[in-house]
Amino acid sequence: MCSNEYHWVCGVDEAGRGPLAGPVFAACVILDPASPINGLADSKTLTEGKRNSLTLAIKAHSIAWAIGFASVREIDRLNILQASLLAMKRAIGKLQVTPARVLVDGNHSPRLKFPVTTIVRGDSLVPEISAASILAKTARDAEMMALHRRFPRYGFDQHKGYSTEQHLAALKIHGVSIVHRRSFAPVRELMANEKAPES
Repeated sequence: MCSNEYHWVCGVDEAGRGPLAGPVFAACVILDPASPINGLADSKTLTEGKRNSLTLAIKAHSIAWAIGFASVREIDRLNILQASLLAMKRAIGKLQVTPARVLVDGNHSPRLKFPVTTIVRGDSLVPEISAASILAKTARDAEMMALHRRFPRYGFDQHKGYSTEQHLAALKIHGVSIVHRRSFAPVRELMANEKAPES
């Protein structure tokens, strides 16, 4: 474990801003310089198997890590950006150690008591953010698999809630579930069409 906590850097990223269903997740990671992890990269560029193996390595060898999320109801109430920032703040709040500074992927960050730097494309540039992106992605994918078992008609195991042809077709056939984001245009428009009177 790194002995100088004054240099601990925490990377933060989210997963699931774009989908039509399910929570948005965020993760934060403080890597241990004494235990480097090979293969860290933007989670979107990795295979599912590689993400899963890296998730185990990150959890085993990091100084600290944590995961947070914001619910579908919070996404609809706050908007997806603010819900993503809330998920990040919740993840950071679970850390068992205090970081010296926080690096957040993108150009928005939650309000924190630590020095914060936003980095566009940080998930492909900064190892700590890459690690956070992997944890957030695998945590969200696991949640979508759990939702698939509750709502198998929508195919969450295949598209993870994203706006695919399969998902949109299932929405038209089965309607909107309680885990769909009603503030997102395709879902909102479908609900409006269902309520519209026949001409």
